[in-house]
Order: sequence, then C-alpha cells, then structure tokens
Amino acid sequence: MTTIEELLRLVPPPAEPVDAHGDWSAVEAVLGLGLPADFKTLVERYGLGQFVDFITPLTPFGAHDLLLQRARRLLDRERSFRERYPDECPYPFHPEPGGLLEWAGTDNGDSLCWLTGGEPDDWGVVVWNPRSVAYDAFDVGAVEFLHGWLTGRISTPILPGEVEPSPWFEPFREREHVSVRLSEGELPYHERLRILRDALAPTADRGGHSDEDGARQDHFAATDLGWSLTYETVYGHQIRLAFPPEDAERARVTLFDAARRMGCRVLSATTHLGEPVWT
Repeated sequence: MTTIEELLRLVPPPAEPVDAHGDWSAVEAVLGLGLPADFKTLVERYGLGQFVDFITPLTPFGAHDLLLQRARRLLDRERSFRERYPDECPYPFHPEPGGLLEWAGTDNGDSLCWLTGGEPDDWGVVVWNPRSVAYDAFDVGAVEFLHGWLTGRISTPILPGEVEPSPWFEPFREREHVSVRLSEGELPYHERLRILRDALAPTADRGGHSDEDGARQDHFAATDLGWSLTYETVYGHQIRLAFPPEDAERARVTLFDAARRMGCRVLSATTHLGEPVWT
C-alpha cells in the first residue's frame, strides 16, 4: 500500500499549504461520516491547489470549503437524472448509505469519489465523469490512487493517460490572467522560447505539445515568482500568463522586454475576458 511519505517524495508539498488546517471533527459531524486518515494528511501537507495543473483535492477548510460544498449539492444535483435514467447510476450518492462522496475534482469536470461503505480507511476510489456517465472503480484509497496515477501505475480511460515525468503540486493563489499577442519574429520558435524562459528564470517545465502542422505549446512556471506561463503558436502567436495581482506592473515590464529581445512586437494584451490591459 502506498503511503503519504511516498507521495511526498514524489511530489514535494508547499512550504506553506493553503487552507490546510481546521477542525476535522466539525467537518465529519456535518457529513455524518468519519473521513480516511490518508486524506486528512493529504490536505494537511498539500492544502488547496492542484497536482500537475489537473487534480484538485477538496479541502474542507478556509473560504472555499470545497469538500462540504460539493457534498451538500451532490444528491440534489443528480437526483433528477437518476430518476430518468436509473440504469446509468450504479452507485448511491452521499448522504445515502454507502454513497459516492467527492474528494477531488479535475480540470475536465471529472470527480474522484470515495465509495463510502464500511470503515473510512477501507474506502475505495471511483473515478466518475458526469458528462459521459462513466465510472471506474479502484480498490485503493485517495493517496494511493494519486500516487498510482501520477506514476502511471494506475490508469483509467476517464483521465488523461499521459504522465508527467516530474509531477508537481501548485498551491492555490489568486491570479490575474493575461494573454499577450505577438508579431512573428525572425528567430526560430525554440530560440524565442529560450529567451522568454531566461527572462523569467528559474523556470520549471509544466508540459506541452505540438500538432501535425508544427504549431507548438509549451507550459512552464517561473518558480521564484509564482507565475504560470504558456508560450504557443497553436492558438496564435502568444504568451499566456497567470500571476498574483500585485505583480501586474512587474509582469508587464518583464514580458514586454522579453518580447523585444525575442524580436517580436506586442500586438495586444487582454484579460481572460478579452478586455484590453497594459495599453
């Protein structure tokens, strides 16, 4: 059985986890259930954030209170669908006895659930895609499932099959999102990417891909700054940046200077809502 220590060695936790501590007995009283010990330790060591920019454990603490929010809505959300399509719902839903209870979510809208029958430390994991009504059950707990999926030892058709070679955890921070459109430059893509990453060093890879036409997308983090970036030509030649709001002016100066050294002009900068900024 995989232990929390093995997950901590695979994915270093943040020095100051967000929304990681609170009254577990109060949470369990609201749920009417005890919770697995491995999940409590997972929350206490990692807090609110994402594994490989994809899986978000549902901490019950802080302003977001994700675990209890999801639990309160689950049965009401699924009741009408189950009444119409009972054969598509093989499991009960919390607070029904032995029902599914979400402990993590994904960026694709999937849910990682416990099947809550028996003792909490014996609960297995069910991966659930509500859109396609697909379920995949595993006889492991939350920590073992996370470690297994991150290392490629556990797979399911519901979740992506590609495994990051060096998985990471990014703690939650409020961030602004800006897309900077660039003109084409004379330098090749890999040289422009190198210049951009040098301007933000130290950086760490966060994945990427290229398509059949040669368009590329590279994700990386500016680790000392706490910024997340994508440099790409897939959806136009642009830099997409997420940064703490207090870093707005530094982000503007840094990216505009990097674009100049890349041999490109800044054509526009917009928020994720399409509103112009940095004009």
